[in-house]
Amino acid sequence: MTGLTLVALAQAATTGAPTEEKGFFMLVVEFFQEGGAFMYPILIVMALGFAIAIERFIYLQLVKTKNQLVWKKLLPILNKGDFRQALNVASNSNAALGRILAYGLSKFGQGKRHDDLEMAMEEGLMEVMPRLEKRTQYLATFANIATLLGLLGTILGLIAAFTAVANVDPSEKANLLSASISVAMNTTAFGLMAAIPLLLAFTFLQTKTTEIIDSLEMASVKFVNVIRSAKPAEPARPRAGTVGR
Repeated sequence: MTGLTLVALAQAATTGAPTEEKGFFMLVVEFFQEGGAFMYPILIVMALGFAIAIERFIYLQLVKTKNQLVWKKLLPILNKGDFRQALNVASNSNAALGRILAYGLSKFGQGKRHDDLEMAMEEGLMEVMPRLEKRTQYLATFANIATLLGLLGTILGLIAAFTAVANVDPSEKANLLSASISVAMNTTAFGLMAAIPLLLAFTFLQTKTTEIIDSLEMASVKFVNVIRSAKPAEPARPRAGTVGR
C-alpha cells in the first residue's frame, strides 16, 4: 500500500466524512480490494478446497448408496447358498462392496480355506480404502495454507505501513497507523474465513469415510459368517472331473 493511500485514509479518519450507505456486495468488494495481493492466492486456495470438498462428498454419498443397494441384493442370495449367482451379481456391480465380495467369492469358488477367504476380504478392503480417502487430506493442508497466507499478508502490510509513516508528521502517525493496520488485518480475517470451513469440511468427510469403511468391514464379517454357516446350493465354480449321480 502506497504512502498516498495511507495519507488519504488518515485524512478520512480525521475529518470524519460521512460514508455513503453501501450494499453488501460492495462491502465485500472493498474488503477484498483493501486486503492487497495476498487475497487472491487465499481465494484460489479456498476455491480449490471447496471444489475438492464437494467432489468428495458426492463421491462418498454415491459409494454409500451403491454399497447399500448391492448388500440388500446380495444378502438374500447368500442366505440361500447360491454362491454362483452371488458371484455374478457382485462381479457386475460397480460398488466398492461388490468388488470386495466378488474377490472373496472367487477365492471361495477355488476351494480356499476360511482363513484364506478372510485374508482375501481384507486385501480387497485395503484396495478400496485409498479411493475413499483420496484427496480428503488436502483440505487440512489448504486450511493451513490459507491461514499462513493471511498472516503473511498482514505482516507485509504492517511492514509497508510502518515504512510509509516513517517520514509523516507525528500528529498524523496515530491515525495513519490505525487506518493502515485495520486494512492489513483483512488478509488474516479472509484467511480464517477460508480455513474454518475447510477444516469443518475435512472433519465431516473424514467421519463419513470412516463410517463407510466400518460398514464395509461389518459387511465383510457378515459375509464370512454366512459362508461358514450356509450350505451352498451349487458351487461358485464347478470342479472339473466330477461325476454326477
